[in-house]
Formats: sequence, C-alpha cells, structure tokens
Amino acid sequence: MTIIRQQDFIDSIADALQFISYYHPADFIQSLARAYNAEESVAAKDAMAQILTNSRMCAAGHRPICQDTGIVVAFVRIGMQVRWEAELDIVGMVNEGVRRAYLNPDNVLRASIVSDPAGSRKNTHDNTPAVVHVELVQGDKVEVRIAAKGGGSENKAVMKMLNPGDDIVEWVLKSVESMGAGWCPPGMLGIGIGGTAEKAVLLAKESLMEPMDMHELKARGAQNSIEALRIELYDKVNALGIGAQGLGGLSTVMDVKILDYPTHAASKPIAIIPNCAATRHIHFELDGTGRAEFTPPALSDYPDVHWQPAKDALRVNLDTVTREQISLWQPGDTVLLSGKLLTGRDAAHKRIVEMLARGEKLPEGVDFNGRFIYYVGPVDPVAGEAVGPAGPTTATRMDKFTETMLAQTGLMGMVGKAERGPVAIEAIKKHAAVSLIAVGGAAYLVSKAIRSARVVAFADLGMEAIYEFDVVDMPVTVAVDTQGRSVHTTGPAEWKMRIGMIPVRESKV
Repeated sequence: MTIIRQQDFIDSIADALQFISYYHPADFIQSLARAYNAEESVAAKDAMAQILTNSRMCAAGHRPICQDTGIVVAFVRIGMQVRWEAELDIVGMVNEGVRRAYLNPDNVLRASIVSDPAGSRKNTHDNTPAVVHVELVQGDKVEVRIAAKGGGSENKAVMKMLNPGDDIVEWVLKSVESMGAGWCPPGMLGIGIGGTAEKAVLLAKESLMEPMDMHELKARGAQNSIEALRIELYDKVNALGIGAQGLGGLSTVMDVKILDYPTHAASKPIAIIPNCAATRHIHFELDGTGRAEFTPPALSDYPDVHWQPAKDALRVNLDTVTREQISLWQPGDTVLLSGKLLTGRDAAHKRIVEMLARGEKLPEGVDFNGRFIYYVGPVDPVAGEAVGPAGPTTATRMDKFTETMLAQTGLMGMVGKAERGPVAIEAIKKHAAVSLIAVGGAAYLVSKAIRSARVVAFADLGMEAIYEFDVVDMPVTVAVDTQGRSVHTTGPAEWKMRIGMIPVRESKV
C-alpha cells in the first residue's frame, strides 16, 4: 500500500505548472522546428521563427510562453491501493497547487479565471478553481496529467452529434475552416469520437495530453483505422493552406490526436479541441517517495532559430503616424511600431462603449484619437521588467465594439491576433482604419519591445485594465488594410491553391 502525503501532491502540482509555463514539451519543439524548416510561406515562416525564439527565451528566462497562462485542467488517476495522508480532498489539493504556482513571485502567472461566469465575472485572482477529472484505477500510484489551456484555443472547440452515416473527415475539414486563426496555429487537433455528448468532448481534451508523433506515424504507416484517420486528417487539414497564425502556409497542424469510445447505434458524437502554439502539459507519477521531479530540456535541444525583423520592415512612429500613411499599407506588410500604444480588451471595450452610450467622457489619459489600441492582458512584471509577457488576444472578440470605437473615439488602428469578422472589416473600411496582428505564442518576445507600461484607467479590471505602453520596434503584420482587404482571406486562399485541391477520398470512415 502506498501513502501519498498532501504536501507532496500540492508541491508537485505547483512545480508542474511553473515548469510548463516556460518549457514547451520537447516533442512540440521538435515538431515545430520540422515545420519551420519545411515552410515555404515567408509570413508563416517568420511567425514560426518568432514562436521558436520566444520558446528559447522563456526557457532561459523562466517566464511564461504566453500571456494567457491558461485554465488548469488535471486528469488524476488514483490507484485503488493508494492511501492519503491529507486533510484536503483531491480537488482541494489541486487548487492549492494552482494557487501557489500562479502566485509565485519569481514567475508570476496571469490570473484569468472569473467566477459567476453568467453574471459579474469577477476574477478569482489566483487562477482557481481548476477543472479536475478523477478516476480510480488498479494500482498503487497516482498519475497526474496536467495542462494549462489558453482561452483562444479553447474558444474554438466544437462538438456535433453526427448521424451514423455522416462523414467524419468532411465535418472536421469544415469545422477547421470555420475556426479561423484564433486558436494560434500551428498546433494540434484533439478529436473525441463516440460515447455520449460529454464523453466525446472529454476524449478530445484528453487526447491533447498525448505526445506529438505524426512524423513517426507517417514514417511507419498506419496500423489501424484510427491511425489511418489521423494521417488523412493531418494531410487534408494542412492542404487547407491556413498556415501559421492563419497567414497561409504549409503547416496548420503538426499532429491530429483521436480517442474513441463505443457509442449508441443511433449516434456518432464528435468533438474537436485545438491546442495552440503555447502547448503546455506534463505527466508525472507519485509513488509515495516524495514530490515529483521535472527535468528541464537543455537549450541545445532547441533549434538554432533566432528571429530578427525583416530588412524591409516598415518602421512606424505611433505618435506621428497619419491616416495618409496607413492608407499605403498592404495586407501582409511587416511593420515595426514605436511610440505610445494604449491597450484594452473585452471588459475595457464593454465599459467604454457603455460610457459613450451614456454620453460620458472617457477617463483622463484615455484618448484614442489618431491612436492605436493593443488587445492584450499582460502578465505582471518581475525583476525590473516594464511588463510581463504581453502577446495579443483574439481580435475577433472585439468585432462588435469596432464600429463604435472607430466612429466615436477617433481610433485609427488596432493590434490583436487572428482574423476580423465581416462586421469589423466593414467598419475598418468605412473609417479607413487598419487592423494589425502580433504573433500569438510569442508573448515574451513581444514584451521585450515594451519599454514602459502604466495603468491609465479601469485598474479594477486587473489584467484587463487599460495600459499605456511605450514600445520600440514592436513586430506586427498588416491584417486588414484601409480598403478592407484581409490577409487572413488572401493568404490561405493562395496557399490552398498552391498546395493543390484536396483529393477525393476513396472510402468513408
């Protein structure tokens, strides 16, 4: 019989979450390096270079890979011969580990969890509670698989009750095309098939805990129908040409994972959950001998990729840029921003729009006229940093506020990640504004361009407060120009055509 002590379990959870905040899994780095070397799209290759460089920087500096340090999801398998020396229950111990990890002063992790999700949505300030799945199994050990899942990729999860005769591949391809780039490709798709509605979703999430092995699978060939389906989906999703950050390219997914379960004869439940470029998960076991230990990768294990701005990148002074100047920018242009940059995301936009509707003035220091806004919720700074990792959040969520912001505040440009929807693009075109993207998954790299940061309004919103950043050569790409042309439309279309039409399958799954 094995005795697991409460402190060992809590310490292991906390250590694991700190570890995965700054170390990508080795299989992810290897897969991304392979995709980077094969990529032919200049824009996608640049984005992957930023992600790889960011990963190395985070490993060396022990700072978060992404500003969105995720919602914690833990799968805990407990051997039936295990006994606990503990006062807390399993969920309580996991949450205590989360609390200690996210409040660690040496590497502060962003608290993103809000309670009362249908009402006040108040931040819990320590990233608890986690989502915990507990299973009793044979054995005398405790196995933990734990992940920190970013909201951008989680928001792209889809679930469908297919009919038994419906085509799985067809549905997956349509679903991936509709996801856009908000999940920060290239990454991995987790797919669950069978069981019931909730089982399919759980299988999809659990599959994301598996290591990337598509390269090895394709080299040896499929040995069963699930492996054959994985390969087929991998090839056909990449043939969509979506590419890194949705810019168009050869690599949209680096792996496809599938778990299945027997289901009712009348049913075919299926779910997809993508993992983003900030993939963070780890597995460990406790056998009663103490807390888990984690071995960091050597920096020599990382590919020799060190991102630098393109020589033809356009340098822009945010303090003096004019509408005439931005009218010359083209979708896909690389721009380096310097000067004063205001921030704001969901909660701030909602509050601003409500204030404008009431005829109220915006807070002192919040003047968007002729300026740019950055959709970001940064990590708190440590050790003399101006700000912690500060990568972009998904711009699409701000679409419904865009017309008001452009029409009533004089805002000239926006910076986020992923595509803009039709409503936002129409507003951008109408007001001759621009929308730019920074690379999702390169948050620490982006933060190095931020030389100072101060909260200017809505401090009560925490990471969603309005900041003013002073930036120098912050790398961005023109996503939507003043004429409403979007690189997220032209890029994937071009690369889908280059890659070739998706071949008709010989048989259905």
